[in-house]
Amino acid sequence: MKNALVIGASSGIGKDLAVILVQNGYRVAITGRRFEALTALKETNSSAFIAMQQDVTDLNQNTAVFDSLLTKMGTIDLIIYSSGIGTPNYQLAFEHDLPTLETNIVGATHCYNLAYQLFKKQGFGHLVGISSIASIRGNRHVPTYFASKAYQASYFESLWLKARRSKLPIFITDIQPGFVDTPMALGKTFWMASSEKAARQIYQAIVTKKKKAYITKRWALVAMVLKLVPSGLLSKFY
Repeated sequence: MKNALVIGASSGIGKDLAVILVQNGYRVAITGRRFEALTALKETNSSAFIAMQQDVTDLNQNTAVFDSLLTKMGTIDLIIYSSGIGTPNYQLAFEHDLPTLETNIVGATHCYNLAYQLFKKQGFGHLVGISSIASIRGNRHVPTYFASKAYQASYFESLWLKARRSKLPIFITDIQPGFVDTPMALGKTFWMASSEKAARQIYQAIVTKKKKAYITKRWALVAMVLKLVPSGLLSKFY
């Protein structure tokens, strides 16, 4: 049986991915801030889930969680980082952005580092990060969130390059969703997928060990346009 860790499994994509992994034969450690939500998920299949509370902004706790899970599981084949926050900041108040910076950059980087060091030590592993289509360009309303996702995408490419040079079977996958109907979504918009549909497509990207995957697949078209549109034109809409 393969072992997986889903960081940020309390709700949304992380929760749905954890369910899919169990359905496909994984034993899955689920972590997140809201332990009651994790406990409810564990109770649906107590032998397949291991639930642990984790606030990714607490770096000591991150290390403790990894150490504890290694004791319980022995090895971890797959680690998915699905934790993230971001809200509009129209007035550009710095203190408003601090939780996003702490979660999406500091906490994320620490977990990525712990995962990669683990995989290097055990000689194999697959790290999956949920960044965003937002990583491609900036946005005047949510600048820190968009910038944090650009950071994540760049960091993941760096890890991918490092893994390639290592010659070890370590795989890195950057998942870039468009609009997904999760608690983070700000209302309804076009091409909004259910978190279940997004999770199914993400699982397929994991199985095929893709370097990057747009979720849902049609968002690859948006990514192409965003990369080409001039900044002056972008400022009229974005």
